[in-house]
Amino acid sequence: MKFPKRYLVVILTFISTSVCYIERVGFSIAYTVAADAAGVNQSSKGTILSTFYYGYACSQVPGGWAAQKIGGRKVLLLSFVLWSSTCALIPLDPNRVFVMVIARLLVGVAQGFIFPSIHTVLAQWVPPHERSRSVSLTTSGMYLGAAAGMLFLPSLVKYRGPQSVFLAEAALGAMWSLLWFKYASDPPRSEHPKATAAGFGESMLPIKGSQKLKLENGGSSVRTAKIPWKKILLSLPVWAIVVNNFTFHYALYVLMNWLPTYFELGLQLSLQEMGSSKMLPYLNMFIFSNIGGVVADHLVTKRILSVTRTRKLLNTIGFIVASLALMAIPIFRTSGGAVLCSSVALGFLALGRAGFAVNHMDIAPRYAGIVMGVSNTAGTLAGIIGVDLTGKLLEAARTVDSSLSSAESWRVVFFIPGLLCIFSSLVFLLFSTGERIFD
Repeated sequence: MKFPKRYLVVILTFISTSVCYIERVGFSIAYTVAADAAGVNQSSKGTILSTFYYGYACSQVPGGWAAQKIGGRKVLLLSFVLWSSTCALIPLDPNRVFVMVIARLLVGVAQGFIFPSIHTVLAQWVPPHERSRSVSLTTSGMYLGAAAGMLFLPSLVKYRGPQSVFLAEAALGAMWSLLWFKYASDPPRSEHPKATAAGFGESMLPIKGSQKLKLENGGSSVRTAKIPWKKILLSLPVWAIVVNNFTFHYALYVLMNWLPTYFELGLQLSLQEMGSSKMLPYLNMFIFSNIGGVVADHLVTKRILSVTRTRKLLNTIGFIVASLALMAIPIFRTSGGAVLCSSVALGFLALGRAGFAVNHMDIAPRYAGIVMGVSNTAGTLAGIIGVDLTGKLLEAARTVDSSLSSAESWRVVFFIPGLLCIFSSLVFLLFSTGERIFD
């Protein structure tokens, strides 16, 4: 039996998100070690850690536009080449602040093109009844990459130094680029003649006014290349996705960037001594993301629930449970308790992605990259705000607890994303839909 090409494309996009998150976790680990050795304070660390997200925010919507105009496959390859080259060429030196800022901005801009491009590619290749599990598998690569980074990179830093992490990440990016260049392609339209109404199996590139597009009923219609920006930006279902994307990434980026510091300073634990337990929160995200995708596709395919109710159910369960777990993190003062709470929080946030994250393709399959760019801009702003704000909150807490070892020093850090999860789940319940609203 021939292995379907769309499966290969999904696997490659899964690997791409894994590599990207190895890079993000790797920088946070390597920079934290280098910055602590250089005596950099927590507020300054937060500023450098958040710089990536400024560049990332700037390129989200342009990334969706570029993927729409010249194709997600090409834009995705270009992104990997750019950020891998930056990692290979820029030295890690906390004392050279200007160089670090420019390097993180460049990596952020380059990686900002990745997810809009991936959504454009998946909207082309994946039929509607496979979208939940395909998107969940692809995005679960983020968590597997983060878990792998947390497991292996602290040892690499210990034995080879922080700079070795940059070189390893650049090598991974280069290897993925070669695989994508060799095996990825645009889908032939003729493979799926009955799916064009869903935006599946056809080119997502703009079609000029003089060109004809065959429709499902065998007729033809003229489509212009105009993107409905106003309708997208004024759509309540789009804003429901935007709000939830913001909250998801606020919680994820705060934990990703500050959990190592919480273990080291809040609980007085060494990352090296924690062994494999430090990767469990991200491994849990990988597992729950794929569970969410399979459950969502089962509910929709078997007609147990409508697409709209399926999205709302999984989003609500994921975000409400995550909110409770986030707010419980500072209550537990052991490594086991902190790992358990952060694992539950991140796992159920990943489950919630079968709600809001797949919803891009439900409401706008033809403009999935554009809508993803808009919502991921909000997610990136969450990184800028959350990571930097956490640094400032901790620096302020030093006036009371110089070692940051008390639960009170960290309470607000985890309560903010917890409360945001509750608010976002209510917004999604009220305003989201699983129906296609953009032609």
